[in-house]
Amino acid sequence: MARRSRHRLLLLLLRYLVVALGYHKAYGFSAPKDQQVVTAVEYQEAILACKTPKKTVSSRLEWKKLGRSVSFVYYQQTLQGDFKNRAEMIDFNIRIKNVTRSDAGKYRCEVSAPSEQGQNLEEDTVTLEVLVAPAVPSCEVPSSALSGTVVELRCQDKEGNPAPEYTWFKDGIRLLENPRLGSQSTNSSYTMNTKTGTLQFNTVSKLDTGEYSCEARNSVGYRRCPGKRMQVDDLNISGIIAAAVVVALVISVCGLGVCYAQRKGYFSKETSFQKSNSSSKATTMSENVQWLTPVIPALKAEAGGSQGQEF
Repeated sequence: MARRSRHRLLLLLLRYLVVALGYHKAYGFSAPKDQQVVTAVEYQEAILACKTPKKTVSSRLEWKKLGRSVSFVYYQQTLQGDFKNRAEMIDFNIRIKNVTRSDAGKYRCEVSAPSEQGQNLEEDTVTLEVLVAPAVPSCEVPSSALSGTVVELRCQDKEGNPAPEYTWFKDGIRLLENPRLGSQSTNSSYTMNTKTGTLQFNTVSKLDTGEYSCEARNSVGYRRCPGKRMQVDDLNISGIIAAAVVVALVISVCGLGVCYAQRKGYFSKETSFQKSNSSSKATTMSENVQWLTPVIPALKAEAGGSQGQEF
């Protein structure tokens, strides 16, 4: 019984394999292939090759660009999108005459053709990498600094692919990545990071005064930013002391002037004048009231008589 059950199980497995192989042939699912990687420099040409059997009259070809959304590149024997004006078909391959950075990504060619087992479908995937030269980097250089302080210069490029490396220049002379290998007339306290583009002076000195520029470079090309001057000055201790003395003298003179005015009675005279002025105003008001006292009854009587006549 055990042998019969094993025999039946083997027969079922064989049938499953036969069905699976027949399904594979009928619907043409090709075995996975190694993905191609095509590298091209921006604004030059690139060829996306579709490694499939030779083209026949009944073959149907489609090219698609993969990503978040799949878009047709070649469909119904016509190039799609902006590829119409800057690409051409060579058999199953696409020749891009003017590659741009937006063309980078994964592409898939699909070739279907009828066969004895049914419709045969083959696919091939190509990855296009676009190399881009750096743009003019943005450089941050302080115009002035005090000696003995920490100063950092920054340089950055956002377009280069692959990511560029950075080199700093002072007065047109390239600074070494290791400052201790340079001459003794230069400050050896700086640190240069060629990956991030920073140039940091741990203790800047007057020797670091000069015009600084930065260069971004990768395998495609290089660009340099315009030079900017950094002036390093010593801290003027004597000037600060002199300014503090002058401020103290001004405060002292003002204080003495106030004391002198109080002793001479300038502030008290002004107070007495204000008091006398207010008293004279009060006297004038009382005199005006006394003058109006006999006049008010007469005005009232006259007003009453005029009202009686009218009545």
